[in-house]
Amino acid sequence: MKTLLIKNGTIVNEGRVFKSDILIENDVIVQISEKIEVNADKVIDATNLHIFPGVIDDQVHFREPGLTHKGCIASESKAAIAGGVTSFIEQPNTVPNAVTQEILEEKYQIAAETSYANYSFMMGGTNDNLEEVLKTNPRNVAGIKLFLGSSTGNMLVDNEQVLEKIFSSTKMLIAVHCEDEQTIRENLEKAKQQFGEDIPVSQHPVIRSAEACYNSSSKAIELAKKTGARLHIFHISTGVETDLFRNDIPLEEKMITAEVCVHHLYFSEEDYATKGNFIKWNPAVKSAADREKIWEALLDDRIDVIATDHAPHTLEEKSQKYAQAPSGGPLVQHSLITMLEFVKKGKISLEKLVQKMMHNPATLFKIEKRGFVKEGYFADLALVDLNSEPWMVNKDNVLYQCGWSPLEGVNFTSKVVTTVLNGAVVMENGVISETRHGARLLFNR
Repeated sequence: MKTLLIKNGTIVNEGRVFKSDILIENDVIVQISEKIEVNADKVIDATNLHIFPGVIDDQVHFREPGLTHKGCIASESKAAIAGGVTSFIEQPNTVPNAVTQEILEEKYQIAAETSYANYSFMMGGTNDNLEEVLKTNPRNVAGIKLFLGSSTGNMLVDNEQVLEKIFSSTKMLIAVHCEDEQTIRENLEKAKQQFGEDIPVSQHPVIRSAEACYNSSSKAIELAKKTGARLHIFHISTGVETDLFRNDIPLEEKMITAEVCVHHLYFSEEDYATKGNFIKWNPAVKSAADREKIWEALLDDRIDVIATDHAPHTLEEKSQKYAQAPSGGPLVQHSLITMLEFVKKGKISLEKLVQKMMHNPATLFKIEKRGFVKEGYFADLALVDLNSEPWMVNKDNVLYQCGWSPLEGVNFTSKVVTTVLNGAVVMENGVISETRHGARLLFNR
């Protein structure tokens, strides 16, 4: 039996901030108490450090298989660990798309061999794979992912009868990307007429408009209410969509839930002038007014979860003209520290941050024994210095395979010092262990 004792840390968990020691045996927290005196195999002095549950990122694209020139499960999960992200849920639009049980299981096998963090993968739905979707095991697969707007490969579900059939046929969580393709196409044509082939990136939120998002997400919600489906809407990017969600019942009782990503909380359309394609995401970063509305919905619990939609592309790909440059960017290494800067600015409390990045993803997906600092739970922890020496994100310290970050040049005043995963110290003072301790997430449903 291996034991790890963490002394004198400040734990943030379930609405409380308190000083305590933590004793871990093998992969589980066995005791949380003010003063624990045992001879442990390893002792960490966490004086002046805050201890959070490890971040659970419910939406990432780690690019494997098929797109490994951009990133892979090993490289991106390593970056996640550096950022205090201990569990991730990866999306099916890899190559080939994860739309059969066989391909899905192949991704799990890759992760079992290479992932530095805990992992789960979404099963992808298409217009013609309902049979495969219904074979998905709710115990060890996070959910079903549908693209109800633009998509990679064969993953756009635009047949309304098929969509209703999927919504009606499964009790599993259905996560959706909502942007109305017809609206986007029309907006793109207008932009081409105005600018020709050299459309400025500042037009991205005009092309992939708030209307395109709302048209799609409102329809998805309508269908979920009609069919009783369990719906989770990814990356809310507009103010108008926030009114579609409720906060008058506990998360556990919600059938329709929502996520926001760090970049939609951090950037606004004003940043296209300096960041260009490096903040080109789908759905688009929109106005400062949209951002403020999203913040309001996050803080009043209409929006349930903060994630990243981590989606790396190479510098070469991002350096192309707007129309050719792909959407997406890497964020897992910097999501927690970015949100901690908002804590320091008084925008969000530590307790609320932990609720949205750790507790709620675990609750919403019904992840077994993770997302909380609790006795009997797996020991996934991020130990953070909230008053570190200021440091700047640059190409020398990003761990993403793509070698860049949309946050380059930004100074941070918090630092993830240690990451514990399944009871093992996997990152300490910036050094990541090459021994991999990632486990497949299990779900209580």
